[in-house]
Amino acid sequence: MRHSESEVKKDIEVVLMSLKSVLTETAEKLKGCDCRIFMAKIVSALGKGGQRGAERILGWNRKTIRKGTHEIGHGAIRDNFSDRGRRKAEDLLPNLLKDIREIVEPNSQADPTFRTMRLYTPVTAVSVRKFLISEKGYSDAELPTVRTISNKLNMLGYYPQKVAKAKPKKK
Repeated sequence: MRHSESEVKKDIEVVLMSLKSVLTETAEKLKGCDCRIFMAKIVSALGKGGQRGAERILGWNRKTIRKGTHEIGHGAIRDNFSDRGRRKAEDLLPNLLKDIREIVEPNSQADPTFRTMRLYTPVTAVSVRKFLISEKGYSDAELPTVRTISNKLNMLGYYPQKVAKAKPKKK
């Protein structure tokens, strides 16, 4: 006995409404390809009209369901979030940290109180950037911003400040 499309749609709606809270909670707890595969398996179990019913009743995106169906057939797609974003300045310019050290090192001085391992230098990030352009042959466009160079100086342990002189002890 064949069912009409309207009967099939009503059957799907009844099933989805009865399981709505369980399905939505499970989908919210899963992440990435696991969530997409879960959605695709639910929709494939519902049969014809399942995608539209899941979209309308559960609020699931049909493109996400289609991607999950593709992943079931061809294997999971790795989202690879860790490879997204901007590369570090030292990855783009491999000699940058070495060149910064060569500029800052001759002018650096240890903490006069010897309480910390900090190295103080009178050279600022702006002047380091100018030195990199004039002496090391970098172009203005390829170098990172002054803020980034300041962060690299801090990372290397240099703190651009006026070099403090040791104060004599009072008698």
